[in-house]
Amino acid sequence: MRCLVLALLASTSLMTASNAAEPTAPAKTEALTPLSELGKNDPYLWMEEIEGTRAMDWARAQNAKTLPVLQGDARYGDLEAKALAILNAKDRVPGVSFAGDGTLRNFWQDAIHVRGLWRKTTLDSYRTADPVWETILDIDALSKSENANWVYKGAGCLPPEDTRCMVTLSNGGKDAVTVREFDTTTKSFVAGGFELPEGKQDYAWLDRDTLLVGREWEPGQVTKSGYAYVLKTVKRGQPLSAAKEVYRGTKADVSVSPFVLRDSDGKVQAVIAYRGVTFFESEKHLLTDAGSVKLDLPLKSSIQAYVVGQMVVLLEQDWAEKGFKTGDLVSFDLAALKAAPTTAKATLVLRPTAKQSAEQVTTTRTKLVVAMLDNVKGAAKVFSHGPKGWSSQDLALPANSAIGLGSSAEKDERLFVTVTGYLAPSTFWLADAGSLKLEQVKASPARFDASTHVVEQFEATSTDGTKIPYFVVRPKGVKYDGSAPTLLYAYGGFQVSMTPGYSGVMGKLWLERGGTYVVANIRGGGEFGPAWHTAGLKENRQKVYDDFFAVSQDLIDRRITSPRRLGIMGGSNGGLLMGVALTQKPQLYNAIVVQVPLFDMIRYSQIGAGASWVGEYGDPAIPSENAVIAKYDPYSNLKAGQKYPEVFIETSTKDDRVHPAHARKAAARLEELGYPVLYYENIDGGHAASANLAETARQQALEYVYLSRKLMD
Repeated sequence: MRCLVLALLASTSLMTASNAAEPTAPAKTEALTPLSELGKNDPYLWMEEIEGTRAMDWARAQNAKTLPVLQGDARYGDLEAKALAILNAKDRVPGVSFAGDGTLRNFWQDAIHVRGLWRKTTLDSYRTADPVWETILDIDALSKSENANWVYKGAGCLPPEDTRCMVTLSNGGKDAVTVREFDTTTKSFVAGGFELPEGKQDYAWLDRDTLLVGREWEPGQVTKSGYAYVLKTVKRGQPLSAAKEVYRGTKADVSVSPFVLRDSDGKVQAVIAYRGVTFFESEKHLLTDAGSVKLDLPLKSSIQAYVVGQMVVLLEQDWAEKGFKTGDLVSFDLAALKAAPTTAKATLVLRPTAKQSAEQVTTTRTKLVVAMLDNVKGAAKVFSHGPKGWSSQDLALPANSAIGLGSSAEKDERLFVTVTGYLAPSTFWLADAGSLKLEQVKASPARFDASTHVVEQFEATSTDGTKIPYFVVRPKGVKYDGSAPTLLYAYGGFQVSMTPGYSGVMGKLWLERGGTYVVANIRGGGEFGPAWHTAGLKENRQKVYDDFFAVSQDLIDRRITSPRRLGIMGGSNGGLLMGVALTQKPQLYNAIVVQVPLFDMIRYSQIGAGASWVGEYGDPAIPSENAVIAKYDPYSNLKAGQKYPEVFIETSTKDDRVHPAHARKAAARLEELGYPVLYYENIDGGHAASANLAETARQQALEYVYLSRKLMD
């Protein structure tokens, strides 16, 4: 799912007064339907108790039926072994991040270190074929010593040294996490240090002895979406009960989160509370000793970076009164903004064309670096700020690839960049944003024979005439007779872009065995900037699905494949897409893999973190929005007597974001209507549906066995 950009700061000493946000006036005048009325006659409401005895017994019984079918296939053992070999390969290239202590850090999992190692090396060692790694924290050993089911979720370290870190640990992969202070010099948790008990929470370092934290401070003190709306400062040695409130949103918000802007020396330049009024709309409040001040920024905008005194903001809606457009990247002089938060002037950094978008933004010591998409193909630009404003130069990276901006050194102009494609293994580059010098440091080994396939880009025409691009990765010798086993993947939501990327497992388990792979860049994503996303929101949701059906039909019309040989796959919001495809256009497909899906859209706002997504789908409690949702809601639109293909539905018990009830209900309802269904619920894994590489290999082998049975046999 799309990650919210959390964000900002104002003075080196932090505020003493609490400033409660004023509630926004209701935008709707319709009488709301009581939540208790939505889906009240659903016979499967008991499945919403994540680890309820009845629900768990049902899930285990489903696993006991499904696993023998798929694991009993003669191909399963070989596919799982190949997937696991790729995932556990010793010659995988480890991605690294710069640390302030001069080292490079990495998190690594393999067959021996199942839960993983947090480790470090030097740049000189990393350049060699066999780097020497030093373990910082062994998650397997930690889990064993504490008799815990820990899944590592990252570490946030205090600049500029990055030696004091808050390590985030999840029980089984849940979004709710425990956060504990760790010292990388002693390689141990700090005795009496900061510790945030399990919860859905966000934090930011203010200084060595102070955290700014958003969490459930008192029972029930969370938004309808289950996230924090109260920010407090926590001092070293203080119990959480003594934390001092500095900002408060409302229960009606999605969340309130802290964000700190620092210069390249680690000095705090501004503190901001992000008040998420919807998933995509947020107020940005500058926090000072005198209280909070709301910044004059559009609700649909996100603070991206701070460099050479400039705060950089991405606009996700038009800002007509300032002369800016959706997709523009603009900057503010931060000192001027702090002096006059409501009248500071913005400067244009970048205005993408209709086919472009600013996909990623990062900084080095004095440069702003932007990864671009141009017709869903990557490029990177380096921006410099001077007396005449912003100027840019291109980084000469390989064309027709996806470009990913990695960690930057902050103390100088270096940053890591990744380059990848459907048939090109990822390469890791060290770029100097000052000199524009590029050094290819690492190249991932090939995991499958890519010589047999080619990549093409086509366009389909949606129902309203919009051109929808899609990539086809196909065997060179494929006959356009409709016989090619084809897997179509899409997402279509939350401004998430589907860009070219190398998957060794997909290539080995699908392409190398003669399969064709397709990725559709449908509306709802971010491939062409925020407007491409907005075009598929709420009342326009059906356009997302129409785009997907247009690509499906175009594949059939071009005779690349046929309904008999066409399968589709999608997860989370993409799982909802799969459910809509099942209920609206089942005749187009012979296989559907539904991963960790949304499915019951009438009750979605009451399940998991669903209330946070009404900005994407609409509110089922508002009758006019419910009417739109009801037309595409897969759960209520499942009907008897249809030609549904046998679907494969996957979820995780530990998914506390989307919630496994969606998948459970889908399978139960299909079975009730008399349809065959394959269902697998991993007991661990969180929203990723797997907590370690062995579980990932099993999941992927199950998927490709299912697809082979349906599309290749």
